[in-house]
Amino acid sequence: MTMNHDITLITLGDPNGLGPELVCRWLATGPAPAARYTILGPRAALDHHARRLGLASPWDAPGGPVTLLEPEGLGGFTPRPGEFSAEGGRAAGLTLELACAMLSDGRAGAVVTCPLNKAGLQAAGFDFPGHTEFLAQRAGVGPDGVCMHLCGPRLRVSLATTHPRLRDVPALVTREKVAHCLELTERHVRRLGLTGPVAVCGLNPHAGESGRIGDEEETVIVPAMEDARARGCDVAGPFPGDTVFHRAWMGEFPAVLAMYHDQGLAPLKLVHFGEAVNVTLGLPYVRTSVDHGTGYDLVGRDTADMGSFLAALELARRLVHP
Repeated sequence: MTMNHDITLITLGDPNGLGPELVCRWLATGPAPAARYTILGPRAALDHHARRLGLASPWDAPGGPVTLLEPEGLGGFTPRPGEFSAEGGRAAGLTLELACAMLSDGRAGAVVTCPLNKAGLQAAGFDFPGHTEFLAQRAGVGPDGVCMHLCGPRLRVSLATTHPRLRDVPALVTREKVAHCLELTERHVRRLGLTGPVAVCGLNPHAGESGRIGDEEETVIVPAMEDARARGCDVAGPFPGDTVFHRAWMGEFPAVLAMYHDQGLAPLKLVHFGEAVNVTLGLPYVRTSVDHGTGYDLVGRDTADMGSFLAALELARRLVHP
């Protein structure tokens, strides 16, 4: 299959959330896009914000850099900006299905996803905890084949697990998963031109303190690091989670592999809130996303920070055309 790297998709996510507003503000205030984009989602949601912002729908300009493709079944969608609903979740799910189909058959080479509401997605019958798992399943790689990665200007964090309950995490931190995430993370940072070892967090406080607080470091994480080294990866650790992010912030490591969601994303969002990009490593195409949620309470105010959305567009362009 030949991938069309000239086209990047933008999914609106939950059309009642911030996605359509961010897209319209980008098109209203920025220069003409330097790449070609196809926006996926209900036209009514985009038109609502275009009228509000006085934007002449650029997605209707023949031969322009931005086009709009509305998924089947969304022609009668009625926007309810700022409101949670199962209908918004249905629109997000159908939009994501169309994106996956276009990526799988080569009609696009990358996708930038705007935020969806996980509860809305599930209420509409799409039984996934979020974008990462949805895309992994549809791409045929499964949840163990991908790695969730958040990329800021200075701190970059991968996750060995994504959205499980905290009590389920230890069983999901497996030798195979940790080694695979290390391999994907190292490949990603090298693609960005970064050097130095990828740091690895311990699962337990103080990285287990030589088995006194837990043995997952010695029985799972260290063997996984040895596997990654055997595949040519430069890795270091495991380090305590309360010190390794400071070391990465100071430039010692290009990225950190955390064992669970809040271990890695709490420090990252402390320093890069509103400017980090969510990247799904391991997919057969480039996927980037904003690092925030639907922001229902901000919709229509035009005060939501554009930083993460613009960074997601730029990183997708950089990864497709290094």
